[in-house]
Amino acid sequence: MKYTEVRISTNSAEQNDILIALLADAGYESFEEEENVLKAFIKEADFNETELDAVTKDLALNYTCTSVAQQNWNAAWESSFEPVIIGNFAAVRAGFHQPVKEVQHEIIITPKMSFGTGHHSTTYLMMEQMSKIDFTNKTVLDFGTGTGVLAILAEKMGAKQVVAIDNDDWSIENAMENLASNQAKNIQIQKAETAATGDSYDIILANINLNVITANMATIASSCNAGSVVLLSGFLFSDEQQIRESLQTNHLHFQSFTRQKDWICVLAVK
Repeated sequence: MKYTEVRISTNSAEQNDILIALLADAGYESFEEEENVLKAFIKEADFNETELDAVTKDLALNYTCTSVAQQNWNAAWESSFEPVIIGNFAAVRAGFHQPVKEVQHEIIITPKMSFGTGHHSTTYLMMEQMSKIDFTNKTVLDFGTGTGVLAILAEKMGAKQVVAIDNDDWSIENAMENLASNQAKNIQIQKAETAATGDSYDIILANINLNVITANMATIASSCNAGSVVLLSGFLFSDEQQIRESLQTNHLHFQSFTRQKDWICVLAVK
């Protein structure tokens, strides 16, 4: 499978965060950050130059495009990735890192593609908020599971059943590998385009992007039990009002949000 690599000249980490959010909404699957450069990857069949022009023109940025074969971006990821540590609650590390001591939950994750440092912020925010939720004997839906990190954490926190959904074959394969690395036993991986599973859950996690979350908000709401907790991230602080309106339209009650850099995580209840 061929991918289009878009190389964008940028000015700051904050600008990278904004671009990652906008391009993720447009279907870009992977990002690499270098000094003053953001590289974004999308399947050639999904590449839309008019859409890319609109994003980069608004930010007055220049870009170049190159066709590349599908590959494993681990080498670039390994050169820059550091463990994600959330206080004494949890740590996410790769197998080549030393164990992180004095945390309640340690998760070993080796992704097949780079997610960019902006996505580390959303993972951090989701995990930080999860630390405040009781997962004991709860049923959980992890919509847009990616590496499976949140599903694995949910099981470690006592969830009795976790359904983890993604629409990408590499993510499904990678999540399965990471489940094995963490000896997860109560997680079911499913390939699907939407959050619809036909079941209801006590806790729903979705760390994807604005467009996918808002498009699936009605399904998320219908998949809740009375009193279910919904935790959402993958979007910017500037998207807060749109998320609030989507929650209200679908009878989900906004509770609070947390922020890291330009990214936020929203907590709601049914």
